[in-house]
Amino acid sequence: MMRIALDLQLFAEKTEKATPKRRRDAREQGQVLRSVEVNSAFVLLASFLGLKLTGPNAVNELKRIYTIFLNGSRLTDEALTTAFLSNITVDLMISFIRVTAPLCLVILIAGVAVNYLQVGFLFTTKPLGFKFSRLNPLEGFKRMFSLQGLVQLLKAMIKVVIIGYTTYKAFSKILLKIPGLAGQNILSQISFVVDGVFDIAFSSCIAFAIFSVLDYLYQWWEYEKGLMMTKEEIKEEFKQMEGDPKIKGKIKEKQRQMAMSRMMQQVPRADVVITNPTHFAVALLYEEAKNKAPIVIAKGQDYVALRIIKIARENNVQVVENKPLARTLYQSTEIGEEIPVELYRAVAEILAYVYRMKNKR
Repeated sequence: MMRIALDLQLFAEKTEKATPKRRRDAREQGQVLRSVEVNSAFVLLASFLGLKLTGPNAVNELKRIYTIFLNGSRLTDEALTTAFLSNITVDLMISFIRVTAPLCLVILIAGVAVNYLQVGFLFTTKPLGFKFSRLNPLEGFKRMFSLQGLVQLLKAMIKVVIIGYTTYKAFSKILLKIPGLAGQNILSQISFVVDGVFDIAFSSCIAFAIFSVLDYLYQWWEYEKGLMMTKEEIKEEFKQMEGDPKIKGKIKEKQRQMAMSRMMQQVPRADVVITNPTHFAVALLYEEAKNKAPIVIAKGQDYVALRIIKIARENNVQVVENKPLARTLYQSTEIGEEIPVELYRAVAEILAYVYRMKNKR
């Protein structure tokens, strides 16, 4: 029966939105809303922007290095000492760092920022855990020819078409300007080529970014669909969070029994038990040094009332019948509380009677 229930739950239609707990559990497992295309597009765009901004600095460094090598070519063999070569090497390394460091920093910041905006701060090693299914060729073929694999192939084709078309349009505009370069100097021609390359790159990056936004919307739809739950799963989760109602009922019953046992242990200490005579029973204790008024140490109705009366008689506690007072005390005062002021006189008369009876004994 349990196997049948599990099978039914497995094939049940997932129509309910994911609960906050389901989302937290999925996040802890590394299942988050994230589009790789968004990462690639914006990191690539940031790379070209960084290259555009740091380009002049890179050109100046290249000029400086070129000048150094030209000067070095005129040196005699005697001048090429170890110290000179060491200085040249250090200078080249510093120049390389000056050229690449700003660009690498821009790419790093862009990569961290776009990941943080998509996922937020999350550190988990669970996705890195070993799974045999990743090594299983059959599972690999299933993933390759699954609906998910088909979607990935379709996305790749659309991406190639969009970026290819955008690149073609940008390149076509540049081709129309090439005949006008014939009468210009070499620096102008190089500048034209560099600007053209950047125009093509930016056009492709913008098209890629638009595609990545659409992919993010698709990933969001797929992510929400993957987190959806069946009604049975929601009920099971509620049981786990709140506890099984049957178990909770047993716990409450056990707690009631323990509370009842503690209450019954207090009955022998009472000065008097006021009854209805069988529907209600309230045990009162008056300790002048501790309390301003008598306190209720036990109370009950019907079966519990009968038990209180029985224990009281077994321990020689006076039982007094007073229907209105018993009902009022039961309804107005909880265990451990002092009796209300308006009942002082009625209770005092009963206690006086009880003390007289004790003195006669």
